[in-house]
Amino acid sequence: MTVLPRTFYNRDSPRVARELLGKKLVRDENGCRISGIITETEAYQGEADLGCHAHVGRTPRNSVMYGPPGHAYVYFTYGMHWCLNTVTMPESYPAAVLIRAVVAQEGLEILQRHRPNLAFTPQWTNGPAKLTQAFGIDKHLNGVDLVDAPGELWIETGETVLDAAISSGPRVGLFSVPEPWKSIPWRFWYNYPAR
Repeated sequence: MTVLPRTFYNRDSPRVARELLGKKLVRDENGCRISGIITETEAYQGEADLGCHAHVGRTPRNSVMYGPPGHAYVYFTYGMHWCLNTVTMPESYPAAVLIRAVVAQEGLEILQRHRPNLAFTPQWTNGPAKLTQAFGIDKHLNGVDLVDAPGELWIETGETVLDAAISSGPRVGLFSVPEPWKSIPWRFWYNYPAR
């Protein structure tokens, strides 16, 4: 597998979000490899996007979004969960793709240790907070360069997903966000085939 280059991220968020499907999220935890195939993403793009953290302008929380593409934007939400994003678009333009779900592939014993109340199941990593817990991703990885591998976190080429296998729809949880941002179909997903 090849680590995704910076040019992959330096594009419109919806395009990156769609093309991240089938790619492999990899985490190195103390020399042990954890990985999963990305199966669901959401795009957020610019201060005009009222669903995006950047709609309020630059803040200490969202400043990584304004940095170079290909970095991790990890934020805390609901007072209890971490979420992982990849920064997209050229530097100074705030945009990112939320990684919402993966199908675990490697490091299953580590994932189970991080999710001790669940037997091996897709539910380990089928949500943005679930996958960060399973992969041990928290604020210390905020801003890490995803192109600088092997580091602690990166994304590899993985598999090609055909357009016919992909669905799209509104982003999740934007209850109070006005239209068109509430319903814009910038969430992408597919059903990873059982192996």
